Amino acid sequence: MQYKNIIRILGLLVALLSVTMLPPALISMLYRDGGGVPFLMAFLWCLFTGLIAWYPNRNEKTDLRAREGFLIVVLFWLVLASFSAIPLMLLEEPNLSKTDAFFESFSGLTTTGATILNNIEALPHAVLFYRQQLQWLGGMGIIVLAVAVLPMLGIGGMQLYRAETPGPVKDSKMTPRIADTAKHLWYIYLGLTVACAFSYWLAGMSVFDAICHSFSTVAIGGFSTHDASMGYFNSPTINLVCVFFLIIAGVNFALHYAVLQSKSLKNYFYDPEFKVFIAIQVVLTLICFTVLMATGTYQDADVALDQALFQSVSISTTAGFATTSFADWPTLLPILLIFSSFIGGCAGSTGGGMKVVRVLLLYLQGLRELNKLVHPKAIFSIKLGKKVLPDRVVEAVWGFFSAYAAVFVICMLLLLAAGMDDITAFTAVAACINNLGPGLGEVAANFSSISDMSKWVLIMAMLFGRLEIFTLLVLFTPAFWRS
Repeated sequence: MQYKNIIRILGLLVALLSVTMLPPALISMLYRDGGGVPFLMAFLWCLFTGLIAWYPNRNEKTDLRAREGFLIVVLFWLVLASFSAIPLMLLEEPNLSKTDAFFESFSGLTTTGATILNNIEALPHAVLFYRQQLQWLGGMGIIVLAVAVLPMLGIGGMQLYRAETPGPVKDSKMTPRIADTAKHLWYIYLGLTVACAFSYWLAGMSVFDAICHSFSTVAIGGFSTHDASMGYFNSPTINLVCVFFLIIAGVNFALHYAVLQSKSLKNYFYDPEFKVFIAIQVVLTLICFTVLMATGTYQDADVALDQALFQSVSISTTAGFATTSFADWPTLLPILLIFSSFIGGCAGSTGGGMKVVRVLLLYLQGLRELNKLVHPKAIFSIKLGKKVLPDRVVEAVWGFFSAYAAVFVICMLLLLAAGMDDITAFTAVAACINNLGPGLGEVAANFSSISDMSKWVLIMAMLFGRLEIFTLLVLFTPAFWRS
């Protein structure tokens, strides 16, 4: 294992992280409501620590193998989120414990959107901006950014990219060079962010709110600058803007790139995962609308449709924005929406969950097994669109599903052991491992009332979800550490 090279790379990345502490400090100077000094102190600490780790190992430049790539990604997310908690611990308002600061930091960076904060409107603008910025950086994965801007420093790009990008097939690249791939991803990501912020502003948000919410929308994060989330604005237009960009961000970014290259929208409709993703949104919206009207939850059909569409897309894409307390809806709907978050967005998107393509492959594999029961001697292949998939991909998806279920059960049992009730425990783990945010029961509003032990369990669940289980689990195998 190339430990010195790994330390060198981590040092560079922590030094890069330090730059992200400066925008909140500038926001503090602009609004003059405090919070700037902790971010300046965190900037100096991150920069100093990063340089101390990098300088003694600056000449350790060798090609990374796959396992070094996995280790760097896991260590970097742990280190990055830990250093990101520093300004939160130094702040006087809010006055957070170390556990709460780590929880908020991990939740932001993993785009989970679960929060322990109350009275968010009263926080300094610097803190509000920082929370949103964390989600924006975590949305696409800061490792991909590092691959794009640091290739000249000897960081092996493909190994990091394969470990970081979400989805069942990680060897495909949009462009021949991995740095170009990462750059194209970020160009699309940045373009969507600008378009989203401008749309929010036109729809009636202030400039500050528009920028902040564009960060968490494109990242499918869910943090807001208000306790009532999107419900604060009470605007169907803003809700539609949010839904539109959540759907775009929930689609595979490689598919966006293909559409831009071909200058044709046909690529969307040829993609089987995209069609299933849109179908899920439509079906969920119709079910929610029908139940809300049938139960008299809303008397006005337009209001019911607005709420059904927004909450369906927000929860199923794992954003977690809210316009109302969906936990108070008829019991079928909250549970249905929580289960929809297990599917999440498309592979290669900023959404969480298991990803649409994996669920689609599980469904196709189930059909194949049923067909084999009827025709034992027949040979059936699984096709995604017109492409026949090798059995290795299907086996990997089943392996992922098994690991996902095992991690979920273990985390839930730990929460139950900590004294949490069953509904809260189930939905809290679902909210964190799917990078969703809100749950039901005790965690319907926020996670401030749960124990410190429960928060650390959920931090691990967030990390497992963000790194798609295997990237983290592989570190626990003896074979990984054998030279």
